[in-house]
Amino acid sequence: MNLGYNFGTRDINKKIESFGNQASFIKFLEREIDDFLKSSLRENMMLGERYYIGKHDILNRKRTVLGKDGIQVEIENLPNNKIVDNQYARVVDQKNSYLLSRPITFRSEDKQFLEKIKNIFSKTFFRTIKNIGEDAINCGIAWLYIYIDEEGKLKFKRFSPYEVLPIWSDEEHTKLDYLLRIYEIEEYNAMSKKSITQVELYKKDGIEYYILENKKLVKDMSKGFKPYIYNSNNNIISWEKVPVISFKFNSKEIPLINKIKTLQDALNTVKSDFMNNMQEDARNTILVLKNYDGTNLSEFRKNLAEYGVIKVKTIDGSEGAVETLKIEVDSKNYDILAKNLKKAIIENARGYDCKDEKMGQNLNQMNIRSIYSDIDLDANLMENEFQASFEDIFWFLKKYFIISEGINFNNVNIEAIFNKDMLINEKEAIENCLKSLDILSRETVVSKHPWVFDMQKELKN
Repeated sequence: MNLGYNFGTRDINKKIESFGNQASFIKFLEREIDDFLKSSLRENMMLGERYYIGKHDILNRKRTVLGKDGIQVEIENLPNNKIVDNQYARVVDQKNSYLLSRPITFRSEDKQFLEKIKNIFSKTFFRTIKNIGEDAINCGIAWLYIYIDEEGKLKFKRFSPYEVLPIWSDEEHTKLDYLLRIYEIEEYNAMSKKSITQVELYKKDGIEYYILENKKLVKDMSKGFKPYIYNSNNNIISWEKVPVISFKFNSKEIPLINKIKTLQDALNTVKSDFMNNMQEDARNTILVLKNYDGTNLSEFRKNLAEYGVIKVKTIDGSEGAVETLKIEVDSKNYDILAKNLKKAIIENARGYDCKDEKMGQNLNQMNIRSIYSDIDLDANLMENEFQASFEDIFWFLKKYFIISEGINFNNVNIEAIFNKDMLINEKEAIENCLKSLDILSRETVVSKHPWVFDMQKELKN
């Protein structure tokens, strides 16, 4: 069994068997929870979420100068702009919208199965999947919980990735033995409010509820144990698998923020520094006070940064005077640096520049594919991971139809088709569809037509 935050292989199954009792297993879980809450993996997940909503490190920046004895001293009377140019969020939205903004199409030869899943894969489901995509990009991995509600309908719930500790049974992270969800809740008692750490242990037959107190798991007696499914005789039915599905951004589960954080921070710093220099009027013109006492090096640097003044002591007995040193701030240097950083962010994040000069030309499909080549490469990798996740969803769907309706779809093949939102030359695409009618099926041609969003509905019409 392999933990989600450790890429190494660990045979935890043998360890659990050697525990001999539930108490020993709980102690094992307590150690793993403590490690997870302090892990760099979870920290990176929260970092990706934080940067997406605009809470960047630049917001904690302080202006400092060298004070006496060369010690950094914070200065509060200088401009301290904290500008966030959130290119990271822009690239996240680009990637997510490119792959998941258009509804997913499902293809199968079994029309009955397609009709059944239409009621489950509603607009609410596709919105959830789009949010899952955002989680996967920001955190490297996202989680979808499948459950049956009180009315007997199949439902989906999204878990925050930094709340989830998976315990895998294989090195490739494809099969779950257990899953822990750790999150904070507020408990109100009379006039006071208390924060409680709730822990949910997802097993193959149901959920066990605990409260984490002083790094120890205490059974939540108010909830205890909750089975996933009851049959008509009120007997417990097991899914046979942990009903939580992972959606990975890439095979290594690496968040996008890890690739471009330093570039994003540099861009914020450049823009903030430029604004600071524009506002420091007194620093653009430094005053030189002649025939006043000179200063030592540390005092000189502090006065120059804080007041924009240099005191100079003359030796010829001349009268005091004031002169100026003019400093020109070249905005072109900042502009070039900012443009280069934005370009580097797009390239390293594998996005695309929607203001590219080629966009203004009369594009053919080959030029369009060239512009979208990087984001398409990343989207293909993400699509491969999501295809595997949808196979797990289909497995639970088939199990659900056996339990709820007694219909067996186990031998039915079904495919999820992700309709990427790429700019296309519609005229060229339609002409290619028409030319393909003699050699391809009508279903395939219709699915590729740029005006068709629901292939089955269009064929029926």
